[in-house]
Amino acid sequence: MGRIAAPFGIKGWVKVQPYSEDPDALMDFESWRVGRDGQQRHYSVEAVQDHGKALVAKLAGIDDRDTAYALRGQEISVAKSALPPPGENEFYWSDLIGLKVVNREGVELGTVDSLMESGANDLLVVKGTREHLIPFVAAFVGKVDQTGRTIEVDWGEDY
Repeated sequence: MGRIAAPFGIKGWVKVQPYSEDPDALMDFESWRVGRDGQQRHYSVEAVQDHGKALVAKLAGIDDRDTAYALRGQEISVAKSALPPPGENEFYWSDLIGLKVVNREGVELGTVDSLMESGANDLLVVKGTREHLIPFVAAFVGKVDQTGRTIEVDWGEDY
């Protein structure tokens, strides 16, 4: 959901770069998982404030600049069970990764490897015999069947 960018001040606060469309989304959680490379630690969030396009936060047990500096570059996540359920035709990116992508002609283009923001819209990064970058918009993406683990797209093999 974000990453710790730098220490903020001398009392253990950290500057946070949110990844979500709504930077304030992280403010709704009482605890964060912070770490990298599969190694994470849970921290209670003592305070968090809006700071322009970033946030500043005080995490329990992080009480000086040096300790805050040690967290620099680490990813922030929250338990999926703590997230609200997505609305109709909304998806968490993590739920789309690994789904098989099939075009309207029935040709399997590959599987969703990741997603990325392009500014105009999000892109599905589909890896198969070749890589496809498919805009995640209604004009190109039809049915998303999470139970059947497939996404139907209006996309040619040679695009």
